[in-house]
Amino acid sequence: MTSPRPLPGGWRWAALGEVCVEDRQAITSDDPDYAGMPYLGLEHIEAETGRILIGEDEARFSGSISNNFRFTNRHVLYGKLRPYLNKVALPEFDGRCTTEIIPLLPVEADRGWLAWFLRREETVEYAMRGKTGSRMPRAPMRDLMRLPLAFPPIEEQRRIVADLEARMEAAGRARSAAEAQLAAVLALPAALLRDAFTSRADRQRRAQRARLWRSARLGDVANIIMGQSPPSSTYRDTPDGLPFFQGKADFGAVHPVARKWCTEPIKVAYAGDILMSVRAPVGPTNLADTECCIGRGLAAIRAGAAVEQGFLLGALRAIEGEIASIGTGSTFQAISGKQLRATIIPLPPLDEQRRIVAGLEARMADAERARGAAEAQLAAAEALPSAILRGAFAGEAA
Repeated sequence: MTSPRPLPGGWRWAALGEVCVEDRQAITSDDPDYAGMPYLGLEHIEAETGRILIGEDEARFSGSISNNFRFTNRHVLYGKLRPYLNKVALPEFDGRCTTEIIPLLPVEADRGWLAWFLRREETVEYAMRGKTGSRMPRAPMRDLMRLPLAFPPIEEQRRIVADLEARMEAAGRARSAAEAQLAAVLALPAALLRDAFTSRADRQRRAQRARLWRSARLGDVANIIMGQSPPSSTYRDTPDGLPFFQGKADFGAVHPVARKWCTEPIKVAYAGDILMSVRAPVGPTNLADTECCIGRGLAAIRAGAAVEQGFLLGALRAIEGEIASIGTGSTFQAISGKQLRATIIPLPPLDEQRRIVAGLEARMADAERARGAAEAQLAAAEALPSAILRGAFAGEAA
């Protein structure tokens, strides 16, 4: 094999097929050992990590009646079906597996080193380049075995494996910490809403200032327009008529996203109206940024003189869970216009509403910045394993 670049002492360039072989030992259902052997399917191997999700005893009762391959605890199991799932496992017991899993037997290679090499992002990309089949792609094993690699001495392989395991464990901890931080940040807006629109009223009542707040029926302080779907013949897939929103599937982060338009709308919402999903699921909200047609999965809510639109939006989001619990229906959950109009919201004086909204906007902006930072930290943690593997198998000379 031609050397693409110099390697450290003792390393050499090789093809994957020189350091492992496909060990396709078939076992059929008429074999007397067949029924008693633990069975592994692709569903029993966790993507990316290669963790086997079933124990040896449980695997004895999880079988198939088709032909399988034998494997032992000396093999590396490589999932060739949908190679982008990156299913590479190291079994600790002997058994049989689906023929969509290829048992690879290392040749002068450490089993752990071979598994880590196969899990590299670059190996997955190589397998996908030559895949066969579109809906259920398979890695072409003949081509995969030609994959060039920098092959170190066996002791160096073991050192690499030990180092990788330690670094991957640390990377896993970093990812878990980043996920926990992001989860906490994502929960912050809901907590801020509850504090602003629910807990605040409780605190004021305890402070004997309840006269400043009152409870109001939503229908008494806002105009509610229940959506109605126009004839399907009036729908358009290109901008013609008004944007047509049918339910939560059309919601974006703040404003709905137009995918269909309607030339003869029946129920119309205007820019600034609150759009609430009233059918499967009940409660989520968006804010209309233009005049639009609304179908039966939405209601438009327009604030009256006694309530600020920004306060109303926050109040509805704060009690989204309560609104969802009102929904009824055996096939799918829905809330009627009568039920929505009867929904109770807390209502302070207008100047207090404006003060709450101003304070909430500042705190929400801080929460959004924290979310961006947490997402960036998680992205860095998620990219770390690929970077670690890339460096471990680079085989660059000092």
